Amino acid sequence: MASKSRIKAKEKKGITTAKVMAKHAMLSYDEAKRAKKEVNFITSMIAKVDGKIVYEASTSQFLSKNPFVQFKFKGANKGKELEFTWTDLKGDTRTDKKKIK
Repeated sequence: MASKSRIKAKEKKGITTAKVMAKHAMLSYDEAKRAKKEVNFITSMIAKVDGKIVYEASTSQFLSKNPFVQFKFKGANKGKELEFTWTDLKGDTRTDKKKIK
């Protein structure tokens, strides 16, 4: 299992800016073939606050190792918890949480 994702979330004037680095090797088909390893990359990312989806992305093998995403959304106050989940090609899932500052 991958190590913890790095999350920063700050609210200012009603808009929350989230910056997330998902720790993952992201082995594309070509890289895996060269390294003689199994193909595995993140296929989806979802961020939620209070069970409500605030960011969702379907991804592919073309993201870099430890992909970084930044997104903004409205409707979350300081102190609420941002939950970020990614799922990879093997079906492994990682969920990390961080309070919004």
